[in-house]
Amino acid sequence: MDTLDPLRDTKTVLLTTFRRDGTPVATPVSIAFDGERAFFRTWHKAYKVRRLRTNPAVEVAPATLRGEPTGPPIAARTRLLDGDEARLAARALARRHRFLQALLVPLAHRVMRYRTLHYELYAAS
Repeated sequence: MDTLDPLRDTKTVLLTTFRRDGTPVATPVSIAFDGERAFFRTWHKAYKVRRLRTNPAVEVAPATLRGEPTGPPIAARTRLLDGDEARLAARALARRHRFLQALLVPLAHRVMRYRTLHYELYAAS
């Protein structure tokens, strides 16, 4: 059993990244799966991007849209995607969240001139 399986039934997870001093910062993000792979996206100027660049170790927990955890956190790691992998992640997110991630978020990123970054989420070893 994949350790990210408890996240399959939720559309939003609470992603906890860590500052350099170890302080946790939790942010709700949309999640989507393609087979065994889990994905989320953000924009290039989000503070979590800097934290992920420094430390790809995260915790994820199933959550409500507002970021209230509904289950226990799972230790995981992230990997920034590009090219075909990023397109695969974008398609998976668009399929799972038809209005929010297929229409609203891409439009907002274009209007704000944000570069969209896609990440893969995988179980920590």
